[in-house]
Amino acid sequence: MNSSPEEPPDNDDAGIRPGVSRRGLVTGAAAATGLSLIGGWGSAAAAPGKVADDFGSVGTAPRLPDGFTKTFKSRFVLANGIRQHVVIGGSGPPLLLLHGWPENWYAWRFMMPTLARKFTVIAPDQRGIGLTERTRTGYDAATLANDVSALMTKLGYPRYAVVGHDTGYIVGYALAADHRDQVSRVALAEIPGPPGVPDDPSLFLPDPVNDKVWHIPFNRVNDELIIDMVRSNADGFYRYEYTIQSGGVPLPEYAIKYYISLYNRDRDALRATFGLYRAWYATVEQNRNRKATPLTIPVLGIGGENSWGPLAGQGMLPAATNVQTLVIPGVGHWLAEQAPTQMLTALNTFLST
Repeated sequence: MNSSPEEPPDNDDAGIRPGVSRRGLVTGAAAATGLSLIGGWGSAAAAPGKVADDFGSVGTAPRLPDGFTKTFKSRFVLANGIRQHVVIGGSGPPLLLLHGWPENWYAWRFMMPTLARKFTVIAPDQRGIGLTERTRTGYDAATLANDVSALMTKLGYPRYAVVGHDTGYIVGYALAADHRDQVSRVALAEIPGPPGVPDDPSLFLPDPVNDKVWHIPFNRVNDELIIDMVRSNADGFYRYEYTIQSGGVPLPEYAIKYYISLYNRDRDALRATFGLYRAWYATVEQNRNRKATPLTIPVLGIGGENSWGPLAGQGMLPAATNVQTLVIPGVGHWLAEQAPTQMLTALNTFLST
């Protein structure tokens, strides 16, 4: 059984602490990147008196590994028409990390310092999540892939490797399929294939599977009722997901509180985090077209033994010709936080071959 690395004592039980000013953060990011930052923050700001405006940045993230902030900085980049928040650090070939739901770039924190010894690590927030701009539309996989493709182009990386987890698996596959000149190889973790690539599952599933996937049709319902229901018991809603997907290895309490606060900071923030699910069928239709031209780059599917296991790799077999499968023993869905050492070993081998 694996567990998350030991962390320093928690000095802030809520996982929220004051950060630098909004203006200071943006100005510093612009100076660090040399990139033009355009426009105001608009709805990305938190509700007054609840969380800091820069909550979700490196400067406000709780209990980061020692030395993290010396290597990694938050930056804000205008790409594909939206302002994207991205955490960057390290040196070497570029490696793009795509987080899942309900998380943000912070999900990769345990792995990022080690990866940064060999790679320039780029970990963005997806559209509508964390400090990346919220929009009313644009949450289908093609647009989300275009977001990160434009981000990497703006940062000066014409070709790069990709690691995606959960919804990041969906975006990572679309990115590799739609921007074949950019992606050199892709590791995809912890869902049983992109929607529309494997056979779609029945609505009437065995209870253990239903318990893990019920949130997909729930999140897809495009009605304010969903916002009202989650807002009324956000702690219970998200805590169920972190628990049922854990495979018996719980996430740290401070991380759960951090993610819940990030996703439920206000109604607009919460609504945007459901965007990918509400564009689900558009993504299914896109993926049916994508798989007609299989990927030829190396693909690694990674699953937790107590979660999707070999299905993470098997789900890519209809869509790629060079697929490897790895199952990490004793863990569930949250691989980067439950088994960072095993993930690092797997990626070091995959990215070096």
